[in-house]
Amino acid sequence: MTGASGAAYAVRLAQELRKSRHELSIVVTDSAKKVFSCEEPSALLLLRKCGKLYSEDAVDASFASGSAKFDAVVVCPCSMKTLAAISCGFAYNAVCRAADVALKERKKLVLVPRETPLNEIHLENMLKLARMGAVILPACPAFYNSPKKAGDFIDFVAGKVLDCIGVENDLFKRWKA
Repeated sequence: MTGASGAAYAVRLAQELRKSRHELSIVVTDSAKKVFSCEEPSALLLLRKCGKLYSEDAVDASFASGSAKFDAVVVCPCSMKTLAAISCGFAYNAVCRAADVALKERKKLVLVPRETPLNEIHLENMLKLARMGAVILPACPAFYNSPKKAGDFIDFVAGKVLDCIGVENDLFKRWKA
């Protein structure tokens, strides 16, 4: 989790993964901690209940190695700084290193950017990563499911991330023509 706005997405995603009995290694950057304290002060407490928390300096964590066994890396929320670093192979912290490992080992990598509007640099970095196999999943909730509360928007985005990494969920109403 990086310094982009979106603590609620991160917490909901972690809760659902834990509920489905997935083992979680959660990296929270210093910038994310600052943003989370404004958006959702209880986020770190909630995340601790979902998995093992790591600092961004934990480049010696198991997931930072290509020999580690993991299914996917999700960066949610993903700041443009982190997205740019990943696109350039600049693995300066544990988040970027985990993403780098996912790319080199051909594992699932899902990035949930939270920025608007996007400039040309953002778009070029996203295109570059998409071409490498990453899934770029902007936090853009749908309206066809008639959301009634903020939680419905959060569930939609979390559900789409879960779909991308192959985790069954019923967090949102599926489109039916």
